[in-house]
Amino acid sequence: MAERVIAERCPLPALQADSLYNGFLQTPFWARQKEAFGWKAEAVKWRQGEERGTLLVLIKKLPLGLGFAYIPAAPSLELGTEDREAFLDALSRELRGILPLGCFFIRYDMPDFSVGEDTLPDFSELLKKAPMDIQPPDTVVLNLKDGYEALLPRMHKKTRYNIRLSEKKAVRVEAAGVEKLTDWYELNRITTLRDKIALRPYGYYERLFKELKAEPEARLTLYLAYHEEDLLAGIIVLFNKKEAIYLYGASSNVKRNFMPAYALQARAIQDAVEAGCEEYDLYGCPPSADPDHPMAGLYRFKTGFGGELRHRSGAWDYSYSKLFYTLYTLLEAGRRWYHQSWKKRH
Repeated sequence: MAERVIAERCPLPALQADSLYNGFLQTPFWARQKEAFGWKAEAVKWRQGEERGTLLVLIKKLPLGLGFAYIPAAPSLELGTEDREAFLDALSRELRGILPLGCFFIRYDMPDFSVGEDTLPDFSELLKKAPMDIQPPDTVVLNLKDGYEALLPRMHKKTRYNIRLSEKKAVRVEAAGVEKLTDWYELNRITTLRDKIALRPYGYYERLFKELKAEPEARLTLYLAYHEEDLLAGIIVLFNKKEAIYLYGASSNVKRNFMPAYALQARAIQDAVEAGCEEYDLYGCPPSADPDHPMAGLYRFKTGFGGELRHRSGAWDYSYSKLFYTLYTLLEAGRRWYHQSWKKRH
């Protein structure tokens, strides 16, 4: 019989990410960022025999005193499907005493990934695949251990060509911080209108920059691409310990054929190498080279840098109330259809 899982609250500074991959999602600074925008953050330490770890648990309040919990990028478990499900069942039961009374499910977004074939774990009825993933389940990650020059032969020839083209067009890239965030946010406004996606408030990005000022092992860098006096594009990259993550990007509608996106990524990758990062995560892309996928161009762009295509299983839900969970997921599926189908056609 497996040993009992024991979980209890702990202070936010005690959080320790147990995975390099997307470890920033289990940090105190991410907890504080999410608390500023509608989530309640709880830090939990757990143990089972000799195994132990910590969890950032984010709690979202809903009407009528209800809510749900979300655990991003954790726990990282090297277990088979049956053992993992048994552990998550025991952990969820233990967390029930920590979560608010009206919390009717937990959404787990585990960091474990496969390379190559995209396969889902064969969980039983205890865990159900969520209607929506919160973090991108598929991404491209570059191995930086051998330096930037070693990456060039792995890149697609079109990617190398576009990097050189941006240089020939005299696109210049500047590294900045929160002082230039208003310029980037205007690009972001243009991008969301063009792509028909939601626009986060300016304060979300501003607070994240300010939050990271006090962090000794993490920082945000804003990269802006210019041609002459025209601001063409910009990206926000998080440097967290040994990992760099391309979090946000935006572009104008002018001189897009000058390939500013390639210039920005090339500069950020080089800076990540110099900072001692071991991985550069391009953070989200389609799972395969399907030419009919609505984001097929994004797949070609990100895989063109020659990284490893990683597949996570995405979000999985553990329900405490079948009735409330069924109603919520029906609403969530409708919201997903609205944003991904109807809204983009109108």
